[in-house]
Amino acid sequence: MDTHRFRTLTSLSLVVLDAFMTILAFIIAYILRLVIDFPAPAVGVDPLGAYIGLMLLQAVSVVAVMFFYRMYHIVRSRMDQFYAIFGAVSIGSLLAVAFSSIFFKNTAFEVDYPRATMVYSWVLAIGLVSFGRWAHQHIRTQLQVRGTGREQLLIVGTGDVARVVLQKIQWSPYLGYDVVGLVNGEESPPEVLGVPVLGRSDDLPELIEKFDVDEVIIALPSASHEELIRLIGLCQRGKVSIKVFPDVFEIMSAGVTVDDLGGLPMLTVRDVALRGWNLMLKRAVDIAGSMVALVIFSPLMMLVAFLIKLDSPGPVFFIQERVGLDGQPFPMIKFRSMRQDAETSGQWTVKDDPRRTRLGSIIRRLSVDELPQLINVLLGGMSLVGPRAEQPKYVEEFQRRIPRYMERHREKAGVTGWAQVNGLRGDTSIEERTKYDLWYIENWSLWLDIKIILRTLIRGWLDPSAY
Repeated sequence: MDTHRFRTLTSLSLVVLDAFMTILAFIIAYILRLVIDFPAPAVGVDPLGAYIGLMLLQAVSVVAVMFFYRMYHIVRSRMDQFYAIFGAVSIGSLLAVAFSSIFFKNTAFEVDYPRATMVYSWVLAIGLVSFGRWAHQHIRTQLQVRGTGREQLLIVGTGDVARVVLQKIQWSPYLGYDVVGLVNGEESPPEVLGVPVLGRSDDLPELIEKFDVDEVIIALPSASHEELIRLIGLCQRGKVSIKVFPDVFEIMSAGVTVDDLGGLPMLTVRDVALRGWNLMLKRAVDIAGSMVALVIFSPLMMLVAFLIKLDSPGPVFFIQERVGLDGQPFPMIKFRSMRQDAETSGQWTVKDDPRRTRLGSIIRRLSVDELPQLINVLLGGMSLVGPRAEQPKYVEEFQRRIPRYMERHREKAGVTGWAQVNGLRGDTSIEERTKYDLWYIENWSLWLDIKIILRTLIRGWLDPSAY
């Protein structure tokens, strides 16, 4: 089956599945209302057949809202998808009630529905639609793993950005991509992360036709507008989707607003610092979250401390000066995972670092060495979520060559963060980490913090970039 037909069938089946799950939720809610005498015994409830109009209207409303949420166009992570389902089902249910009151009045479909039924239906629809989409995604992924409907992807670029994109695709099989290769200039390595470099950008039309490419990602954030237009023009000779990775200025300019200073016009590039009740809310979550986490993980932390003493000579904790809020240094606490003399080399941590102890390689792989940072959070030096804390010598280096790097330090450093849960840990591009950190700071919300924490708990323990 070709990619286009597979994509069409999966989208149509998802529409049908969403509608079916919404109707099923209504039927179960109707039964529950008859069985459960809350908030009062059901009296004068019409037969289920009388609610057919309302059931169909609710299903259509939910599917329509999901369509406008682009939930049939974009592949989302499980957390993003649940958030979108919650919103779509909530809005769709409200629209169904509103439309039924307007269009069904004085018709054969007019019915007096119990409010408890609508509440049950709303809650059940969120759960059933989420389950249905999870099952649908699992089946689709399994089919793509077996070679059905996979999209052929070509990446333009071989630098750090292209590596990040390629790494993300390799770690996310549910995206359904097969990377056929990369394209760049003459001074290119023969391959990147095991994927071959196929030629130069001028070869794009031939490569798209030869490999039957479905999508092209242009991972050249430093390319000029003229170069981007030329590349897009080369890609448009084939029927392919084109995506362009943004540069730092595009991220920055997305938040520009017009302000004034005593009548003088000014351009304000986003005010990124948390203030007022947002700052207090984030701190309250940090205190509560770190206290709960320290209690939950205390047995594991005591076990790790005992094993470190048995494994190698030296202290249990490794305390190192890092740069945090407003560029001020603070002592960051971690479990020691390397030899005592590891810092004398001044080396950046790399994969298979020879300085690690036997136990250290395990606790770093599982991110257990990060747990003592919860003490930093409780004391106020760090936050549960925020930019990664770096050593002062690296901060001095990075701020000289990376635009807006120091704006990361307008918020507290985090135990985890948006860059970390997207695979930018260890020996990865600092420029790309900075982009993710700035995006997080400029788009902060409590829900975003919760999503990052949940993704860390679910997937962070086995992150391939943790070493």
